[in-house]
Amino acid sequence: MSEAPGQAAASPSTPASAPQRPAPPQVIRREDYCPPAFGIDRVELRFELDEDVSTVHATLALRRAPGAAADAALVLDGEGLVLRSVAIDGRTLGPEAYAQDAATLTIAAVPDVFELRTVVEIRPQDNTELTGLYRSSGNYCTQCEAEGFRRITFFLDRPDVMARYRVTLAADRTRYPVLLANGNRVAAGELPGGRHFATWDDPFPKPSYLFALVAGDLRCHAGEFTTASGRRVRLEIWVEPENIDRCEHALRSLQRAMLWDEQRFGREYDLDIYMIVAVSDFNMGAMENKGLNIFNAKYVLARPDTATDDDYEAIEKVIAHEYFHNWTGNRVTCRDWFQLTLKEGLTVFRDHWFSADMGSPAVTRIAEVLALRTAQFAEDSGPMAHPIRPESYVEMNNFYTATVYEKGSEVIGMLRTLLGDAGFRRGMDLYFERHDGQAVTCDDFRAALADANGRDLEQFGRWYSQVGTPVLRARTTHDPATGRFTLRLEQAPPLAAGAGREAAPLLHIPVAMGLLAPDGSSLPLQLVGEAAASPGETRVLELREQAQSFEFVGVQEAPAVSLLRGFSAPVELDYPRSDDELARLMGADPDAFARWDAGQELARRVLLRLCDDAVAGRELVIDERLVTACGRVLADPRLDGSLKALALTLPNERILGQHQTIVAVEGLHRARQFVVRALAEALQGPLRAIYSETAPRGPYAITQAEIDRRRLHNLALGYLAALGDDASVALAVAQFKDADNMSDSQEALACLIEVGGPVREAGLAEFHARWRGDALVLDKWFTLQAVSGHPDTLERVLALAHHPDFTLANPNRTRALLASFGLRNQFHFHDASGRGYQLLADKVCELDPHNPHVAARLVSAFNNWRRFDSGRQAAMHAQLQRIAGLPGLSRSTQEIVARALV
Repeated sequence: MSEAPGQAAASPSTPASAPQRPAPPQVIRREDYCPPAFGIDRVELRFELDEDVSTVHATLALRRAPGAAADAALVLDGEGLVLRSVAIDGRTLGPEAYAQDAATLTIAAVPDVFELRTVVEIRPQDNTELTGLYRSSGNYCTQCEAEGFRRITFFLDRPDVMARYRVTLAADRTRYPVLLANGNRVAAGELPGGRHFATWDDPFPKPSYLFALVAGDLRCHAGEFTTASGRRVRLEIWVEPENIDRCEHALRSLQRAMLWDEQRFGREYDLDIYMIVAVSDFNMGAMENKGLNIFNAKYVLARPDTATDDDYEAIEKVIAHEYFHNWTGNRVTCRDWFQLTLKEGLTVFRDHWFSADMGSPAVTRIAEVLALRTAQFAEDSGPMAHPIRPESYVEMNNFYTATVYEKGSEVIGMLRTLLGDAGFRRGMDLYFERHDGQAVTCDDFRAALADANGRDLEQFGRWYSQVGTPVLRARTTHDPATGRFTLRLEQAPPLAAGAGREAAPLLHIPVAMGLLAPDGSSLPLQLVGEAAASPGETRVLELREQAQSFEFVGVQEAPAVSLLRGFSAPVELDYPRSDDELARLMGADPDAFARWDAGQELARRVLLRLCDDAVAGRELVIDERLVTACGRVLADPRLDGSLKALALTLPNERILGQHQTIVAVEGLHRARQFVVRALAEALQGPLRAIYSETAPRGPYAITQAEIDRRRLHNLALGYLAALGDDASVALAVAQFKDADNMSDSQEALACLIEVGGPVREAGLAEFHARWRGDALVLDKWFTLQAVSGHPDTLERVLALAHHPDFTLANPNRTRALLASFGLRNQFHFHDASGRGYQLLADKVCELDPHNPHVAARLVSAFNNWRRFDSGRQAAMHAQLQRIAGLPGLSRSTQEIVARALV
């Protein structure tokens, strides 16, 4: 029998006006952490959702924490709330009994155990920051991480306050027929005036950042999963009605993730239902709210004609990531926000492992490292450099960074390498056993792994406080008379070390390596004093001192050294290998990552030398060793199409710029374009043959073999289109018109954009006409133009910023054009005129008052301004100063700008 929600008593007191945004707070430091003075055992919330003003009734069962001062006041967080009433144990408080400012509600005298009731009003439809409770495309949804819950009701909004929640939603049935919240639904029914309600109960304690609700007109794509213990779990994916045919891949991805977590980590799901909701306006990729994940629609919706192979893989990865948070983030959460990598770095590591098991481990690993080097290494060398466990922050939302996530994952990966799969699993089992239902620290995690394996990981713990990208130096000597080969490893501070970094403590660095004979065969790996060689082709050396030497025996001829196989540590490698040695590794290394990496280093050297030639005005001449190595990759039957495509994709200009003291913007661009065309001319025959051989033979299929085929097919098209001849352009035009899937269509359009002229305009017009009603696909249209290398790209981006389909109100559209341009198009964003800088600064100033979180991400495009020539430095500095002087600048954007200007 359904029950209607009860009515809370209203206060006759005069409502206060909504407080103004708080002034920028002082720096928050990890060393100042103090446990909360109060805990919350139970939370009951009732939401009256209305078109103008929504009302939140909150009942909290509070208790004074052990050890807290007997006279400690209750201080609750709250922003932008209109307070209607406050009551303790049923007694309504007058205004003299509490104090409210822009950020808190303080009640000075409270019992040790008591019930607090508050009633507040909020306006979700006006919430353009998209944090807390907001209305998007006519639907209500929430985003509470990191500190959004305080925008819903007054609360102890910190991750170490965990409580059980019971939530009732009431809304108009016609407009909002679906009412969802965390946990299991326990009641539902009708209310007067065409309204209805639903009550949800979450039996597991959680911090407020994991709270979620959704109300709207949505459709459900449902399935189920049977756990290892035999429980049947209902799976629901909720989307807007027009998207109901794009959910099957997300559902299958969820089922695969649930099974994998049981098999790899022994973790079963714990509720009766697991829900995912896709929304159009979302600041983040997705959010792991307990039992009710809220997703950016781009990471849920997929259909062959609208989503690329990369989109399909990203959806599977993000679906898995948020599901894995159920244990690494929800059941065991972080004590404070400095410990963010405890849940995010660990869960990224888990989704990487899952992706490797679901597809190609080599391709997955290469993609991970490519992303790390492009974004995180740049972050490490800029003003936002910080450890994976930061020591301080002003605005926590600014620390959802590549360092916390991606480098945090690499740190976990090193632990797996050191402990082995079995030892890592023992450590994870102990971690869950010790800390289920708790809010803990990175040190607690490391202690569990150490204790489970009898290992001393104290020195390894320094990775959590390490700033910048360390340098691993390698030098070798070979004595053919004795057959001894010595590898000397040394750890050095970051290349871009700032004050104090030169004294960084010694790290514990796992270095996976192998040795190759001149014929490409793997050599046995036996150190002096050992009775036999270690098994396998790869050995992990542990560097714990400033420098260590490892002497191998039985090495009769000078070997090629394969270092950092699988990228066993997030470091920069300083090892002066010859180009010939790199070519040998590129052609023969049995470790797929190391083989790709050797090819990337060889290409990088060639490109940087050509950049110097371009800057000096010398003639550009392709290095034949690179041509030969690329030809061998194309012809190698051992490599699948994805690996070949990765191996033949040249380092991007952002990565190349990281290896220059002053980024040579024009020189790098000219050098890279020259090499692309030179390779296309030298390898034209094999490329045309491959393009023909990999042509589609049937309807689209999302299988690994078909993904590999399409990637190689489109790689070949990209090189051929760079020739610009009629035959190659005709191939791109035909593929664009005939493609039955977005992967082939998008790649062909990208080629036409680079060609320019009538074929570009026709392709863009046709794509826009077909997809202008599909926001996610139209985002691709903006991005392809924003990242183009064509000479008129800056002019096009300036025009696109005023296009009728461009809006700053949608974070995806903003990222599609402005973030893609500022963060991915080094050549055109850094146009010497400075117009790219002015465009981005204009939009940051326009966006910051409405959505400071997205504005702060955009302004990070200026972070490395000191790496450029004096003219560009001056232009970027001027724009940073201009943003810094903006009246009412948000603390999110203010912190990024201030750090950049220091």
